[in-house]
Amino acid sequence: MDFSAVRAALDSKSYEKIADVCDNLMLQVAAEGIAYQDDWPYAIHLLSHIYIHDINSARFLWKSIPSSIKESQPEVTAAWKIGQKLWLRDYAGVHEAIRGYDWSQDLQGIVASFSELYTKEMFQLLLSAYSTISINDTALFLGMNEDDATNYVLQQGWTVDPASQMLIVKKQPVVTEQKLDHSKLQRLTEYVFHLEH
Repeated sequence: MDFSAVRAALDSKSYEKIADVCDNLMLQVAAEGIAYQDDWPYAIHLLSHIYIHDINSARFLWKSIPSSIKESQPEVTAAWKIGQKLWLRDYAGVHEAIRGYDWSQDLQGIVASFSELYTKEMFQLLLSAYSTISINDTALFLGMNEDDATNYVLQQGWTVDPASQMLIVKKQPVVTEQKLDHSKLQRLTEYVFHLEH
């Protein structure tokens, strides 16, 4: 089977494309009646769905994987463990699942990239949901120890309240776009025209 497109996407760090490549390739080989289950890169396929936050597709893929593969390839099970934690919204568990396995060379890049994206998303979640939060909770959400989490958010402009040891969230300024109401513009034009004549 030709996995060169998958390899090319991995090598170029185009992780967002891998799920589509794998899905199309799977449909193609299934349509041609080729037995692919034993050779399929299930861990890459699962992680690629997780990377683009398509947990439903990852879940259905997991259900379609033969149990012999699940038992003989621990990396596939480790990839699904990340999906399970996302499915259950166990934010701290996602980080534990990522760190809880010694990923192969092929998967280290996509896992590291997903981990970085996930940390940024969790930071944005904290930013929008909290005005103050404990250092411990912040560390759980960001998947870091308390010192690293504190340093991370301090670099983003947050502060620490020395009395309560709580982090004070620095909200980002909200940029709102004004919508142009054509009827108001028309009235303004008529008014200016009337003043000039």
